[in-house]
Amino acid sequence: MKIVVGYIPTPEGQAALRHATALARKEEALLIVVNSSRGEAAADPRIASPEDLASADEQLGEAGIDHLLLQPVRGRSAADEVLGAAREHRADLIVIGLRHRSPVGKLLLGSNSQRILLEAECPVLAVKHGEPS
Repeated sequence: MKIVVGYIPTPEGQAALRHATALARKEEALLIVVNSSRGEAAADPRIASPEDLASADEQLGEAGIDHLLLQPVRGRSAADEVLGAAREHRADLIVIGLRHRSPVGKLLLGSNSQRILLEAECPVLAVKHGEPS
């Protein structure tokens, strides 16, 4: 089994990573962690720091989870990167974190989560921050 998780360093991203990690452990699955940025800003808050990635790598390794950490910065949306990784690795599941947004916020900013939910070729597990793992 292969699981792709969209990760950003936010409570929602941490929740998605926790759920994906628990599933990967249970299913003995390959976990593919995708953290991406369009590269539009020098300090994009969605991009995980080298320390964040090193910590995630260490935690996953100590848990015995086979994993890949991907951090593409090539001008594509997070949805494109997650969907692309899922296709490339033939994922069985995608895990994403959700946060509440106003209707105007969805209209102006678009929704990576919505695109992933609608366009994924495999099941998608959407996790809210605060849900138990």
